[in-house]
Amino acid sequence: MLHREQPRRPTLEGNVAVRDGRRLSFAEYGSHRGPAIVWMHGTPGARRQIPLDARAYAEEQGLRIIGIDRPGIGSSTPYLYPNVLDWTEDLALLLDALGIDSVRVIGLSGGGPYALAAGAGLPDRVEGVGVLGGVAPTRGVDAVGGGVIQLAVRLAPLLSAGRLPLGIALTTAIRTVKPLAGAGLDLYAAVQPIGDKNLLSRPEFKAMFLDDLLNGSRFQTSAPVADLVLFTRDWGFDLADVTVPVRWWHGDADHIVPFRHGQHVVDRLPDATMSVIDGESHLGGLGIAAAVLTELMSLDAS
Repeated sequence: MLHREQPRRPTLEGNVAVRDGRRLSFAEYGSHRGPAIVWMHGTPGARRQIPLDARAYAEEQGLRIIGIDRPGIGSSTPYLYPNVLDWTEDLALLLDALGIDSVRVIGLSGGGPYALAAGAGLPDRVEGVGVLGGVAPTRGVDAVGGGVIQLAVRLAPLLSAGRLPLGIALTTAIRTVKPLAGAGLDLYAAVQPIGDKNLLSRPEFKAMFLDDLLNGSRFQTSAPVADLVLFTRDWGFDLADVTVPVRWWHGDADHIVPFRHGQHVVDRLPDATMSVIDGESHLGGLGIAAAVLTELMSLDAS
């Protein structure tokens, strides 16, 4: 029986040194000696954006789930990668520091491109990739049009030029409204489609999102802007380069990343399957965390 009454604290949190004197911060859940899964947060988000069901499942099944702050959130040094693929060099260093040889990677929404990049850039270490409503390419041979991400594409020059001041403004705004974070999340939930509204009304998900927001934004909040900049560039790899097994879950009522975007990506990946989350919107994948982990752990990349 999964216990969902309150957020499970990380078993370990810390920082790992990566290239150019920078650091990446992480939070670890479950068994320190178990098979490793890296969970890449959405945009916005931080290292604790991992469902309580996933944390409980990791404890019960002896898995090791690691959430990573992208540059500019939590304690991770602000930095703009030249493309999404470049982040995998930092990932390799983090895995080395944590004593991890092989890993599976899950990406939610804006974490999806990073999860796919791990499959493309580290095929000898990544045994499988799971994507929950992931963002699709906007440039190159795999590009697909439409969706909310097209607003970022149109604003790409502004985002690139104003990345640092925009990050400072976002950090200041979040610090200002922190005392009202719970009410603000309720207000956001009230205007979402029924699927996300129902999920955000569940106490365990609300607690997880608030804990992640308040902890991750304690020092800085520039990562979401950096994400948008990178998503409007060529990712540095083609979908055909992701040869490891990919399992994709997508709500058929997703209002942020259209379902057709997910299907487009799956159709272009060499080894991928799509699982439709009936009637769910953008956050639907978070509600089936145990099923996602079970499927991902069953993958055989050999």
